[in-house]
Amino acid sequence: MIARFAAPPRTTDYTQETRMITLRWACRLLLAFAAALTGAAAGAADFPAPKDAEAVLRDFRFHTGEVMSEMRVHYRTVGEPTGEPVLVLHGTAGSTASMLTPAFAGELFGPGQALDAAKYFIVLPDAIGAGKSSKPSDGLRAKFPRYNYDDMVLAQYRLVTEVLGIKHLRLIIGNSMGGMHTWVWGVKYPDFVDALAPMASQPTAMASRNWMMRRLIIDSIRNDPEWMGGNYTTQPRAIKTANVFFGIATNGGSMAYQQMAPTREAADKLLDGRLAAPFTADANDFLYQWESSGDYDPAPMLERIKASVLVINAADDERNPPETGLLERELKRIPGARLHLIPASVDTRGHGTTGNAKFYKAALQELLQAAPRR
Repeated sequence: MIARFAAPPRTTDYTQETRMITLRWACRLLLAFAAALTGAAAGAADFPAPKDAEAVLRDFRFHTGEVMSEMRVHYRTVGEPTGEPVLVLHGTAGSTASMLTPAFAGELFGPGQALDAAKYFIVLPDAIGAGKSSKPSDGLRAKFPRYNYDDMVLAQYRLVTEVLGIKHLRLIIGNSMGGMHTWVWGVKYPDFVDALAPMASQPTAMASRNWMMRRLIIDSIRNDPEWMGGNYTTQPRAIKTANVFFGIATNGGSMAYQQMAPTREAADKLLDGRLAAPFTADANDFLYQWESSGDYDPAPMLERIKASVLVINAADDERNPPETGLLERELKRIPGARLHLIPASVDTRGHGTTGNAKFYKAALQELLQAAPRR
């Protein structure tokens, strides 16, 4: 916020009164400036600055059998390699930046917090198809290999083991798609990690509203004449409306929306603002990101999980509604697995609730204190 004050009076007779007015004005300005600096410092995340890096995975083989000679994986790290390694995984259409927010990293990575960067070596990769990692918009467009969650987890595993030389992880925590990746890690590499904290996810097949809404995004792009089979010259316009529709239908929380838009006029204003907001995603990247979830289903292998498991979900999660009972049913197959269900309120945001670590940071700290080192 910029403080605005009236300028000191201009006069050719520089009297004592004028000097006092000038002095008072200067003091007010200095106090406002100091307050602004204090506020900025208080709002800043109190953890070491993330370090950017990039790795190239040679001869990366996808589940389809296609091989990419050079798969680029961008990642960030927080803390020193001497710390206990932790893997943090972002959601669909996100990137490492979406996990470095004050609401998440600012609540977890600081001194004395659950993932104190002085103790842990925190690794945050951009998934295949997202951020600065290899993706269709790099040039291959619709000829980019069709990747799925198994491929994305394989890229993360190769980054951790081949590039960073990590032999064992203390924790994997992921949000939404990252939560589903966390489940895949648990069944594919059961001896590699001590603790799993999948958030805003379920260890069951992609289905129901969750898949139907994703299908609508996929179809809106493919059926847009401007998409031109992926060889468009301008971004297809249908993607923006589809994205806003998806966001309102599957993210935000019923109680929160009622508070934000209690009248039709308020609802129109909220919707108009979202439709007018800049949308810079590439259509092919976006299409691949949502399509990659289609065959997700770790359920048949849940008994393979050896890590301590803390599931963090929200009671008002539109994509993973707890009333289906699916999560409770599957957790019985994993010894000691616990559910931390965040109650719905005007402060929660449905599927987006888990982006705010204040709701579960204590539970996460308890998990790390109790989880045995394997």
